[in-house]
Amino acid sequence: MYKLRMFNMKWQLLGYFFTASLITVCALYIALEYFQVELANILFRFGLLALLLFVGLVIGYVATKRWQRKLDELHVAMLELSKGNFKSRMNMEPVDSFRYLFESFNVMASAVEQKVQLLQKLGEAEALQDQQQTEAAVMEERRRLARDLHDTVSQELFAIHMAASSLPKIMDRNPAASASVMDQLIQMSHHAQKQMRGLISQLRPIELQDMSLEEALYKWFPEYCRANELQGQLEVVLQEGISEAIEHQLFLIIQEGMANIVKHASAKQIQLSLYEREHQYILQLQDNGQGFERSEIPSASHGLSTMRERAQKLGGSTEVFSKLGSGTRVRVQIPRFTDTADLTILGEEQTNE
Repeated sequence: MYKLRMFNMKWQLLGYFFTASLITVCALYIALEYFQVELANILFRFGLLALLLFVGLVIGYVATKRWQRKLDELHVAMLELSKGNFKSRMNMEPVDSFRYLFESFNVMASAVEQKVQLLQKLGEAEALQDQQQTEAAVMEERRRLARDLHDTVSQELFAIHMAASSLPKIMDRNPAASASVMDQLIQMSHHAQKQMRGLISQLRPIELQDMSLEEALYKWFPEYCRANELQGQLEVVLQEGISEAIEHQLFLIIQEGMANIVKHASAKQIQLSLYEREHQYILQLQDNGQGFERSEIPSASHGLSTMRERAQKLGGSTEVFSKLGSGTRVRVQIPRFTDTADLTILGEEQTNE
């Protein structure tokens, strides 16, 4: 389209070399033609060489500075892309020796953005499907719990009732045996209470039904911290609504992270923050627990791997920062696409290019 686009880096570099050589030749010609007497002076010759060296360095500096600036722009754009900013693009001038390189980067960034957005959509669909399957599994689990209630607690209560009913007669006929019956009643009631607590805890699922993620967190997080004797700090800053699938996955990631802290961290304080940037949702979970070294990660990697898998389903990533004795910080980044029509736009851009 532009003939001057053929003026690429090779010819530009040759131009700088030609300019430096031309200045050197001209300076030597002038010195030989008009300063023959002065050339006999060694100081003059060293001065001339220093001048030519300085001119060469100036030309080289101008050339490398211009190229370094372009490479720095490309490096920054690549870093933005690696951090999840899939909107990062290179600004191109009509005549630029780096134009072809920048065009290739923009095409690649558009393709990556399209693929990640498609991955997120597939992940959302899969998450919704998993949620439906989970709900079916929950119903089956509740039926199982109902059977367990009938087979365990119900029978324990019946035995307690029978023992308590017979206690007055035993006290009348054999007062000495009443003490053992009383101890038996206490043991059975304690066992039944323990079983009931376990079943109740299983019958209290944490759901997002009829609530946004922010509302659910402000309701669930303080209760969870109180139940596990943690001092919690919660900060949620979300300007726009999040899709149901992303909310569900983020909530599951938070639950998994909190459970890991309770089980392994021996922490007293915990900070949970969730906020959005222009192109990302950022979830951060930090505790003041015992922490761990990298070599110890496999021993407690099940929870962390689950969190990573959930984030990857939505095209995101999970980073874990920990040091023995200094707590742990988990950072989850999920791409945020502001317009669902971006896929069509991206496809048109790639077709035009």
